[in-house]
Amino acid sequence: MALIVHKYGGTSMGSTDRIKNVAQRVAKWHDAGHRIVVVPSAMSGETNRLIALAKEIQAQPDPRELDMIASTGEQVSVGLLSMALLAIGKKAVSYAGWQVAIKTDSAFTKARIQSIDNEKVNRDLDDGKIVIITGFQGVDEGGNISTLGRGGSDTSAVAIAAAMKADECLIFTDVDGVYTTDPRVVSEARRLKAITFEEMLELASLGSKVLQTRSVEFAGNYRVPTRVLSSLTDPMLDLEVEANSGTLISFEEDTHMEQAVISGIAFNRDEAKITVLGVPDRPGVAYHILGPVADANIEVDMIIQNQSVDGKTDFTFTVSRNDYQRAIDVLNSTKAELGAASITGDAKVSKISVVGVGMRSHVGVASQMFRTLSEEGINIMMISTSEIKISVLIDEKYMELAVRALHKAFELEKA
Repeated sequence: MALIVHKYGGTSMGSTDRIKNVAQRVAKWHDAGHRIVVVPSAMSGETNRLIALAKEIQAQPDPRELDMIASTGEQVSVGLLSMALLAIGKKAVSYAGWQVAIKTDSAFTKARIQSIDNEKVNRDLDDGKIVIITGFQGVDEGGNISTLGRGGSDTSAVAIAAAMKADECLIFTDVDGVYTTDPRVVSEARRLKAITFEEMLELASLGSKVLQTRSVEFAGNYRVPTRVLSSLTDPMLDLEVEANSGTLISFEEDTHMEQAVISGIAFNRDEAKITVLGVPDRPGVAYHILGPVADANIEVDMIIQNQSVDGKTDFTFTVSRNDYQRAIDVLNSTKAELGAASITGDAKVSKISVVGVGMRSHVGVASQMFRTLSEEGINIMMISTSEIKISVLIDEKYMELAVRALHKAFELEKA
């Protein structure tokens, strides 16, 4: 008898009929003898509706109060799903994150999980109940409701699976697995049967919207077997078939076949580039530029510092497009202290990344990537690398062309 955590996204919970389908699927797994914990998202569109209401009252909503509002979407979902299970004769109980409790820090709207108390959940499971817990939220040390940021239900589900030492965490979503790239951009994109945690972490952090980055970190750190699969199939699909569908996120040492050089191509449209021109080239310059940006809770991605000329250097980095103007404002407020000549930016850039553990044992990936982009007349603004990924920053108008060209160049349509 395995302990399985199910996570269902907003599309899966999008209507009462879909919630009834989720209940049928959950009941199928429970009837097979498994102990089941379910973590559903808010109904599709509900979180956006709640945030829009908040912004009608306060243009820049207070983060604590915004979390109080946004967290209610998941509470509706768990209650409705519990009712749907009770209606078909299953024992079920729902909990909000603070009732379990899922303890977080106090970084409202971007909180991080610190601990999970699973005693109450284990008692209910021992009693034969299906336990349904709100995703996306927890409670801080002061008893305030906190949310984990967009996609936070993925993180909640994997963290609960890790805390309870679950046998597997199944992420049910509106896609049937992880693809070599977005099929809406490249029609030949292929679903991967398996991918390593390292590759999935890179893809998630680089713009793939299948899983939230922190959920993959949890899964990798605590070695939680995680599978991404579709919730839009027949809820009574044979359990053995369903249990082996989608994409399994595994460990590199668990796979016995030679890894493909490149597993996938990720992209992010929501990038912005900022350059601080003519700052004195002295120790600490990077800290004095990025310190105030970090203090404003703005995440920085790619970073380049140019070679010094006459004691001056240029410093370029990227941020999320949503944080672009805030970052510019922060830097302008410290411009005199920095001794910078000027601050410029470009909010119309995109990041393209090729990812694969096979890069460790194959040379020439970077040259093939750069040659492919060159042949398409696409200029590279910035480059960053890790052991298993290469990312480039380009003009956003060439993004889809670049993804299609690279997908073809690395023959990702082939199994």
